[in-house]
Amino acid sequence: MLIVRSLLFNVAFYANLILWLIILIPGFLVPRRMFMELVKMWGRTSLWLLRVIAGTKVVITGKEKIPSGGALVAAKHQSFLETFALITILDDPTYILKRELMWIPFFGWYLAKARCVPIDRKAGSLALVQMTARAKDEAQHGRQIIIFPEGTRRPPGAPPAYKYGVAHLYQNLGFPCIPVAMNSGLYWPRRQFIRRPGTVHIEVQDAIAPGLPRDEFFKLMQERIELASNRLLDEGRKELGIGAGSSSEASLSKV
Repeated sequence: MLIVRSLLFNVAFYANLILWLIILIPGFLVPRRMFMELVKMWGRTSLWLLRVIAGTKVVITGKEKIPSGGALVAAKHQSFLETFALITILDDPTYILKRELMWIPFFGWYLAKARCVPIDRKAGSLALVQMTARAKDEAQHGRQIIIFPEGTRRPPGAPPAYKYGVAHLYQNLGFPCIPVAMNSGLYWPRRQFIRRPGTVHIEVQDAIAPGLPRDEFFKLMQERIELASNRLLDEGRKELGIGAGSSSEASLSKV
């Protein structure tokens, strides 16, 4: 039954994605804020399909902790789920993402319309300068800059691997940072089509005010994300009936 429901969800999810790629074509002619509202509708329909077909509910708590205006959102990254779930709770979000995604037909064009912030990982220190300038411009216009500080999806429970790029951004933007913890990888394992029924928890942590020394911020951000994510993982393991580090959990995140 798990395989059947997962298969049905994946078919529905990608069919819905294709439908929205078509619906959004006229979106090139509307203001960007209106375009982003349409993108949020895609996110909400995807979450609805996940709950109805796969039996996977997504609960997002701590939304009241999100300050108004520009901010840096530093989120744990365990699955594809959070890439569309987070946009549904933010006023005017945008992503920092690898430049290659901008080259994908239609999808990349929409990323450009949303004024996402591309980063050329091959450009070295110049990439940080360019990324920071773009991100600061967007934040000064009241946008929330979403970044996954570990750079890529990590299996649930894997040792943290945070990159200093997030600290560089925090230091130069001058806006609060909102850490976000989650246990999504238990229910939507990376590089697998299985979607496990249960409750995914995404938890917004207390915002970190601007102005802290870079190293102090970097340590505090990691602590808030990791402590909360580990707690949520423990809760998720109990729901799924698996133990920490068990063979069952390893099968969720194997490549």
